[in-house]
Amino acid sequence: MTTTLLKPGALEGRAVAAEGTIAAACADGGATIVTPGAARVDTLVVDAAARFADGGLDGLRAALDGAWNAVHEVATAQWCTQEAAGAGGKIVFVAPRAAAGEHAGAAAAGLENLARTLAIEWARFGVRLVAIAAGQFDTETLRTKYPPEVVAAVPATVPAGRLGTEEEMAWLVAYLASPAGDFYSGTVITIDGARDNWFGSWPPGAYGDSGEPPIEERRPRP
Repeated sequence: MTTTLLKPGALEGRAVAAEGTIAAACADGGATIVTPGAARVDTLVVDAAARFADGGLDGLRAALDGAWNAVHEVATAQWCTQEAAGAGGKIVFVAPRAAAGEHAGAAAAGLENLARTLAIEWARFGVRLVAIAAGQFDTETLRTKYPPEVVAAVPATVPAGRLGTEEEMAWLVAYLASPAGDFYSGTVITIDGARDNWFGSWPPGAYGDSGEPPIEERRPRP
């Protein structure tokens, strides 16, 4: 994988606790990939969307409890101590897609609120938190959990006309872990091809038969 958003070495000297495609993108930027229990962690990535994969109440608990346990372990051991002297670190939550049901929505809301709240509470320790609100992505879970006809229809629900890729999510996280993301904190970043603003393709079918986008009808001036 090649990170197109970052110059080579942008993450040099930074330790990132991440897995999978996200870890690969950060490593491409020069980061050292570590586990949450490592002696030094500069950025902790909590993929709560993956923890929620089974869905339902169990998925909700796994997403929220898992996220809090991981964050609390790293923060209390490394960042929120007198010895750390405010050196701080970053936490990036990848939240489940809120529109995937009531439990997914609760998990996403909980993580977004945790990011906003802890960004204030732990600011004095130099800790910054961001939550990523993910839309429809082409993941193994989507491809294997749902019938093929459902998977094939999903891109038509996104104004961009396609699903997001795992690489696009990974590049965003790598950017946030880099020096360019140092001032992001207490916020939610949505990456969903405008799905949160409109359900379906654009232009909508009622207007799109001609293939031309709908335009405003202007009346001639008297």
